[in-house]
Amino acid sequence: MFIKELSFECYQDTQYAAVERAINNYLDMLRYNGQILGREFPVAMQGPVFTTRLVCPEENSLSASFNSPQVTHALNGLTTAGLLAPKIKTIAEDLNSQQCATNFTPSWQILYTTFLDTCSPIRCGETLAPIPLYRTPEEISNGDRKSAIKWQEEWVNLDELQMNGSAVSSAALKELGDISSKFFHRGSNLCKRIQCITKVPTYYYLYRVAGKSLQEEQNRPCPSCGGEWKLNSPLFDIFDFKCDQCQLVSNLSWDFKK
Repeated sequence: MFIKELSFECYQDTQYAAVERAINNYLDMLRYNGQILGREFPVAMQGPVFTTRLVCPEENSLSASFNSPQVTHALNGLTTAGLLAPKIKTIAEDLNSQQCATNFTPSWQILYTTFLDTCSPIRCGETLAPIPLYRTPEEISNGDRKSAIKWQEEWVNLDELQMNGSAVSSAALKELGDISSKFFHRGSNLCKRIQCITKVPTYYYLYRVAGKSLQEEQNRPCPSCGGEWKLNSPLFDIFDFKCDQCQLVSNLSWDFKK
């Protein structure tokens, strides 16, 4: 992934409030299209120039060819606010980020994230590398991509609650690992939508923690169909279970995982 610097220069007298709204709206639309990563984007004002630094999945993520209609509309909003189109400078490759997938149409993919991730939650099933959301077919609307990002944000929030031993940690765990939860229902429907448009089988990750014993965990059936889903060896050292019928993957309870 790559660090970019964007500079927005005023070309006419304008109001600070209008500039702030226009820049923030543009950054929001880029984020919801998957072209930039993260949630907070500090913007510095240096006279008539406003600058910010962002992380992008690929070096060419900000190419106009990837812009959604919402991003294009936000670009026009910059002009209305008295700003020139942003000047884009590549600073360097981000050494702390994951490399994106090289295959955008793998044999299968996973809706998966962790509380540390800011990358795309659509992962290649062959490498677990993130597939940038803007690389999905044009039929996936900006609203669908936003839904994927919002699902990821909620997953991270739920995971942080359970990891911190919050008073609602048991409820958070149920949402992450129970197929009867509202969160699973929303994520499962998102998987179906993504699969319908990408034509790539899309699996859902069920988080697993606790359990009574290692043996009971190893014999745990698929919670949806009740079938055998234990893998002979873990995938990516994470997934110990995979049900091709229900399109679910899961881990051996982290309490027993070595």
